[in-house]
Amino acid sequence: MRIKTLIVSALLLSFAAPQVQASSYDLDYVGDMEMYRAEYEDTLVHLARWNNLGFVEMIAANPTLDPWIPGAGARVVLPKRHLLPEAPRNGIVINLPEMHLFYFPKDGSEPEVYSIGIGRDGLNTPEGETTIVRKKEGPTWRPTQRMKDEDPTLKDVYPPGPDNPLGTHAMYLGWPQYAIHGTNKPYGIGRRISSGCIRMYPESITELFKKISVGTRVTVVDQPVKVGWIDDKMYIEVHPTQDQSIDVDTLEDIAAYDITADDMKLILEKAGAYTEQIDWENVREAMQERSGYPVAVLDKDRSPGSRVRDDFKALLQDAKVEASEVYTVVKPENMPESIPEIEIEEEEVAKNEVESEDKDDDLNLDVKVNSRPAYAPRSEQSWRND
Repeated sequence: MRIKTLIVSALLLSFAAPQVQASSYDLDYVGDMEMYRAEYEDTLVHLARWNNLGFVEMIAANPTLDPWIPGAGARVVLPKRHLLPEAPRNGIVINLPEMHLFYFPKDGSEPEVYSIGIGRDGLNTPEGETTIVRKKEGPTWRPTQRMKDEDPTLKDVYPPGPDNPLGTHAMYLGWPQYAIHGTNKPYGIGRRISSGCIRMYPESITELFKKISVGTRVTVVDQPVKVGWIDDKMYIEVHPTQDQSIDVDTLEDIAAYDITADDMKLILEKAGAYTEQIDWENVREAMQERSGYPVAVLDKDRSPGSRVRDDFKALLQDAKVEASEVYTVVKPENMPESIPEIEIEEEEVAKNEVESEDKDDDLNLDVKVNSRPAYAPRSEQSWRND
């Protein structure tokens, strides 16, 4: 009888106890814009790598610069402020057009943003929801039959090592043949070059791998247009679409983009009671330029007939920015100086790899001109797969 009483009491206590819910990040953005004064030997592909940015987003943010020779003294935009996608702020969220992975810590702290590479035309990365089903440090790559038909020189199996296109770590998704993994060709990040998998810089996958557990939710969306509030201003962030990113990558002019009904709905919903304050000229310019970073389009304090001031765009137009205001990127000693040829390396994950017996491992508004060093050096270990 006493045992039954204890069991009933325990059940009553469990129902009465408050359920602790995970905190949620409540801002619409993360990070700050930065600007860098280029040195003679700099290229946008190297600056992207040193700042955890992607190649296409660097070109989109700096359309007037030669990506291979921006020139000594050139002001290079480092687009490190991001509006958050319209998706559950839980686990991992991947937005394909901007080629970013957002990781939302369980404690509700600031989300972490990583640049990624995604599926090329015809081998698109799928959209939808799934989970991490398995993790593997030192994964093995087995090319599919399609890959071997396209490239007869491929071996049947690639063990862990520098020739393995999966890199040093892989997190397998609930979708067969898809994974989030590293790469042995880091200069392909921020481009559409994979067979559908999500690639990360070697140091990024090493960092994220430690924080993700099996069962983590993964949401993949396709949102080239994002809208959000930063204090009393509403911003719009417009990226090239997945198709347009191919033209940006090859330095071609991208086709004009008209505001869709979904874009209008999102803008008006976010504006709420302040729709009369929207600067539609700024909206049109953002849609046309597709710079990939937030642009102010609404100010609660805007006077009728006046334009909305965007602080960062104003800074870009200010010719009085002094070189002394801009920090210099610090390069790690073991970073390659030359740019290797960037090839398409397919990395589909064969079904038998997913079934392997390996055990699962369980801001503020102020615009900053590189107010912190643009690159934080990492340990030699984290760069070992360059």
